[in-house]
Amino acid sequence: MEGPSNGGLLYHEVQESKLCAVHCVNTVLQGPFFSELDLAALASDLDQRERQVMLEGGGTGVLGDFLAEDSHNVSMDGDFSIQVLEKALEVWDLQVIPLDSPIAEPSKCDPELENAFICHLHDHWFCIRKVNGEWYNFNSLYPAPEHLSKFYLSAYLDSLKGSGWSIFLARGNFPKECPIPSSEASNSYGQWLTPEDAERITKSCNQMQVPAQGADKLLPSYSTEFADEADMIAKQEEEDLNAAIAASLMEPSASGTENVQTKGNSVDSVAESPEHGAANNNNVMDPDTGACNSDLPESTSVVTGTHISKDGKAE
Repeated sequence: MEGPSNGGLLYHEVQESKLCAVHCVNTVLQGPFFSELDLAALASDLDQRERQVMLEGGGTGVLGDFLAEDSHNVSMDGDFSIQVLEKALEVWDLQVIPLDSPIAEPSKCDPELENAFICHLHDHWFCIRKVNGEWYNFNSLYPAPEHLSKFYLSAYLDSLKGSGWSIFLARGNFPKECPIPSSEASNSYGQWLTPEDAERITKSCNQMQVPAQGADKLLPSYSTEFADEADMIAKQEEEDLNAAIAASLMEPSASGTENVQTKGNSVDSVAESPEHGAANNNNVMDPDTGACNSDLPESTSVVTGTHISKDGKAE
């Protein structure tokens, strides 16, 4: 039986500058296979080929506008085009296919059939990848890979599409093992994590509620969505409990009195006006036992510091 790839470890890269395309490609391949210089070289090669095609086409106005651009495959701040990612993955015999392509139709109903999804919106790239039978969100804006249940995977992809994200499939024979890079070739933003370490880091960051470099503004997060739902349930339960306590305080006392709120007033009136005598004394109840004052011994204290005898006189 074939063992887990890379010894069961997860390869994750944390966001560095505008290198999310580099992070995306490397997490699809699960190893530091490409650097920003590698993708820049692919972008330059694509630009040259596109210019050659335009020159051979013989266009004038459009050609002048095209040649005036510095690059159509990498922006000044380092954002790469989908064509660059396609070329990089082609090196490893992987295809990049739009999710809305007829070829990808079965994956819309059952994304579990695939091994990797590439997601893009504005200038951000990230991948969702199946590693050793489990799905993870390898967004470089997160401090660690975020585990996705198979049940939630489809709903999560739908939420991304609904938010305007472009989604692609990566198909082919993915590398099983990553060659150990030399110290010169290794990068400072890549890390190998066990699934347990990734879960621990994710939970720790969620508890601290510190969004990783604005990730909460870019896309819906699996963990934060369910954390918010749990908070709403807890708040609702607390409100229900408080309402139940308030309702119980409004109910009549089981001792048979018509109004619980008159108890304190009757006691106070007797304590302050002993001349009211027995007329008021019969309505006074012990706050602990609920018994009428006429049933209590003469030495029983109804109000702290005041003793009332059966003839209604305060002692």
